[in-house]
Amino acid sequence: MRRRFVSAVIFLVMAGLRSSAGPLPPAGFLQEIPIIGRGFGGFSALHLSADGLSFITVSDHGAFVTGHFDRDADGKILRIHANAFTPLLGQNGQPFGPGETDSEGLAVTPDGQIYISFEGPARVLHYDALGAVAAKLPDAPAFAKMELNRALESLTLGPDGSLYTIPETSGSPDRPFPVYRFTKGHWDQPYTLPRRGPFLISDATFGPDGRLYILEREFLGLGGFATRLRRFDLSAPGLAEQTLLQTDPGTFDNLEGLAIWRDAKGLRATMISDDNFLPIFRSQIVETRLPD
Repeated sequence: MRRRFVSAVIFLVMAGLRSSAGPLPPAGFLQEIPIIGRGFGGFSALHLSADGLSFITVSDHGAFVTGHFDRDADGKILRIHANAFTPLLGQNGQPFGPGETDSEGLAVTPDGQIYISFEGPARVLHYDALGAVAAKLPDAPAFAKMELNRALESLTLGPDGSLYTIPETSGSPDRPFPVYRFTKGHWDQPYTLPRRGPFLISDATFGPDGRLYILEREFLGLGGFATRLRRFDLSAPGLAEQTLLQTDPGTFDNLEGLAIWRDAKGLRATMISDDNFLPIFRSQIVETRLPD
């Protein structure tokens, strides 16, 4: 697999304007930003600092990018400063080989430790810091049975300090999504989330409010992608499910990374898309306001 590495770049943002011919943006829409840079793409996870300025994103080609946003007084992104693609290292201290690079989920601890989930083969790796050598967490027995390209699409750190991961698919339209938790050195499955229609998981994260947010997508071929964002309170009876966002096909691209954070006006969702390094898709960042 050919990796793409580029030098540090600065992306200038032109106000996130949308074409009037496309689908209307959803309620709460703030900004849509194209990411334009030679070799940049494949973004499949996103972590933001609490102030929404610094970011880490992971490419599904086994690499990471760090950077920061310049925002105006209203929080609108004016520029994206991105450092070079840097390969993730395996347990042997070398970049991953063919069939090992599909990094999809990202969790960052308060002290800067990194956890990354992979789709093929399904596994979770731990890094003491970005650029360090990986250590592999034990596998849950269910990981070995997951589809290679529909496995551990999401990874997040819970309010309790445990890791949570959800596969892209539940295996059947009438089967709920399993939620796996890594705590005290082993995996269990304390929750399931209802599967609603044809949407599949593309990311999940706990917000500053302690609730679990799941980003979902449906691919409709020439119609493009539909996006949905749901929220759950894992401590509430019935999980208190809410649908916060559901777009028409083609409104946004293949949104795969999700960060939830709070500014002076309330909750925000920042999402990043995976262009699969194909010209028919776009790399973009989308931000929306969310209800408390």
